[in-house]
Amino acid sequence: MASIKDLKKDINHVLGDIIGAVDVWEYQNTDKDTKKSEAIIDEVIVVFDELIAKVNDRSVENRKAHLKAVNKELEDKGRALIEKINKLG
Repeated sequence: MASIKDLKKDINHVLGDIIGAVDVWEYQNTDKDTKKSEAIIDEVIVVFDELIAKVNDRSVENRKAHLKAVNKELEDKGRALIEKINKLG
């Protein structure tokens, strides 16, 4: 497992890229309703807050395993959000 700093950067980059993808979709589909795309952005923000809180949680017993679980959760939730973007269009 890389450092906590790298994990936080990964969270920021992955979720930032997803928001960027939603922005691109909205730009390319100006004739479509953006309620669903805006809901995805809201969900990304919630996921970001949850993951950063988990990374900052120092009360866990096995920190290394906990951070690996957070990294896995980032991958899973990131894929789910990308699937939602793909279903928009």
